[in-house]
Amino acid sequence: MSAPSRVVMEADGGARGNPGPAGYGAVVRSPSGDVLAERSEALGITTNNVAEYRGLIAGLQAAVDLGAAEVDVRMDSKLVVEQMSGRWQIKNAGLRPLAAEAAALVDRLDRVTFTWIPRERNKHADALANAAMDAAAGIAPVSSAEPAAASAPRSWEPRPLEGATRLVLVRHGETALTSQGRYSGRGNVPLSTVGEAQATAAGVVVAARAPDVVAVVTSPLARCVSTAEAIATELGGGVPVRVEDDLIECDFGEWEGLTFAEVRSRWAAELDAWLADPSVAPPGGESFTAVATRARRATSMLMATYPSSAVVVVSHVSPIKLILQDALAGGPGFLHRLYLDPAGVSTVDYWPDGGVAVRTVNDTSHLR
Repeated sequence: MSAPSRVVMEADGGARGNPGPAGYGAVVRSPSGDVLAERSEALGITTNNVAEYRGLIAGLQAAVDLGAAEVDVRMDSKLVVEQMSGRWQIKNAGLRPLAAEAAALVDRLDRVTFTWIPRERNKHADALANAAMDAAAGIAPVSSAEPAAASAPRSWEPRPLEGATRLVLVRHGETALTSQGRYSGRGNVPLSTVGEAQATAAGVVVAARAPDVVAVVTSPLARCVSTAEAIATELGGGVPVRVEDDLIECDFGEWEGLTFAEVRSRWAAELDAWLADPSVAPPGGESFTAVATRARRATSMLMATYPSSAVVVVSHVSPIKLILQDALAGGPGFLHRLYLDPAGVSTVDYWPDGGVAVRTVNDTSHLR
């Protein structure tokens, strides 16, 4: 069913406790009431307000994806409606990046209105949100917006590679900031001499293990582009290098270039909140939830663009961790338990039916 130019979007979000196991739900309807899209997701541990904003963002994105031009947003969150309408200030710093993300989607539409409705008139989105909260609490499976790995076919038998898209995930080589233990996000630092050697070594091992690579897709930052070019050279020089903006590193905002100890000494509370909740962003930066959205979009694009092919993906710690978290159906704690070395190689196969096989994680045998 194609979307009309004007749609109605209802969204809700909540947490069992504040913070607590949280989730959101959103539904997009035609003006006559036909359901055009549903979105829901378990968010792990976060607050009611974060979950409500996440529901709004998911619903707006669904409306954009459907090609709608006008959206009537209806929510039972007075706070979100008033803040997005510009009548209330956003005093909670943790909500400002979410409001900005929602505003960016609003800017892509011709007209958006925000209306508060009582909870009894928001039952569909409320039900989706409650199912997602159940999933976050371990009571029920995740609903419609779960990553592909969570709904993958279950089997103990090895699958033939025929039909699969293989992503060879490579973290860029070492930089000066890497070796100094500093936050390195959007800063465009080059590879160090050690990093250049690591990139070449990664290319050698990729060429040996995946000689049928059809493309090298990279983050736009110099440390990744240099790594990608080194790998492409080892693949024979005929493999194209393509830049994909969604593979860029997390924006660490005011923490960029600082050591971990410096951040701890100056932003202890903010750091604890960031470590505890993937929807919380560093001051002036980007949340891991936002990075996860980009990483999923990039993965979907690669599967659609390179079916039944092998592709090298050169990126950074955060996007690669989040791709692997989805592939392994991991929870939020996965981010803090997985370590990725510079020029480490991970391999994941994806089938069109949702099947996923993780072959290697952070292989560094070529660096020893």
